[in-house]
Amino acid sequence: MNVCMAHRGWSGKAPENSMTAIRLALAEPAIRGIEVDVQLSRDGVPVLIHDFTLGRTTNGTGLVKDHTLEQLRSLDAGSWYNPKFAGERIPTLEEALLAAKGRCTLNLELKATSEMYPGLAEKVLELLERHAMKDQVYITSFDHQLIRHVRSLDADVQTGLIVFGRPVMLLEQLQAAGANILAMEYTYLNQELVNTVIQEGFKVIAWTLDDPDAIRTVLSWHPDVQICTNHPDLMLEYL
Repeated sequence: MNVCMAHRGWSGKAPENSMTAIRLALAEPAIRGIEVDVQLSRDGVPVLIHDFTLGRTTNGTGLVKDHTLEQLRSLDAGSWYNPKFAGERIPTLEEALLAAKGRCTLNLELKATSEMYPGLAEKVLELLERHAMKDQVYITSFDHQLIRHVRSLDADVQTGLIVFGRPVMLLEQLQAAGANILAMEYTYLNQELVNTVIQEGFKVIAWTLDDPDAIRTVLSWHPDVQICTNHPDLMLEYL
């Protein structure tokens, strides 16, 4: 069954990676997945924010990794989007997990590399274990070594490679990383590739589709393709 995945929460309606955006997505039963971005605070707490720097989506400056959770939580992460979201805070991953538990799949994109955030995989898996949510998440990353590390720590969690472009030996790369999900920028996908990857036993997530015609086209390729979008409302009518 096709899955509508809200990119960074319902980011077409609320600030990306915010609890408001996540709750808006959770309130729509047809949205069965939510993608969020995970980094670590200086004191080792997994938090939701996309950029490595604070300037675009908060009133802070500098690198996320150089700030403690308390410092990150003191920032305004909503006014940049719209003044009515003033006071929105950077959420912790744990907040998002508790909100989504039993309600939808969370696609956790681990940012950067294992060298930039040593212990990131371990801390994420610890939270999933604590809240019994290993079967309700995907863990994805552009970093193949990081995904391989996640798989070495826990063979049961679903993992995926995020791909921009169309590399050679794609299936071999998925297998080498221990991934069972391909998350690819949609302009590099086509029906033949989608069918091949799914027939080989992998899930396919196409990102990030915000054009109704493109959404309709990708949906027609295979009944199991998952679509990540900033504007789920553009997709829901096709479901």
